[in-house]
Amino acid sequence: MDQAGELEEFLERVRSLLGPNPPAVGPGEVEAILELARVAAHASERRAAPVTTYLAGLVLGGAAPEAREAFLDDLVVKLEVAR
Repeated sequence: MDQAGELEEFLERVRSLLGPNPPAVGPGEVEAILELARVAAHASERRAAPVTTYLAGLVLGGAAPEAREAFLDDLVVKLEVAR
């Protein structure tokens, strides 16, 4: 199985553990989250990556998928400019 397939399988397993109506995450969002984690890890220390993505997730709870992806992309740009 390739990396994308492994990631998708793992995320589905995580979703199955999150209760009856877990949120779905589209491929564009996954890429935006991974990019945010990469930038956070390089802008500070590696441990900043999961905390940064968690904080973004708290802010984005309930937002439409398109808005979530756009917000994440914008946050990445802001973090890169601040470096």
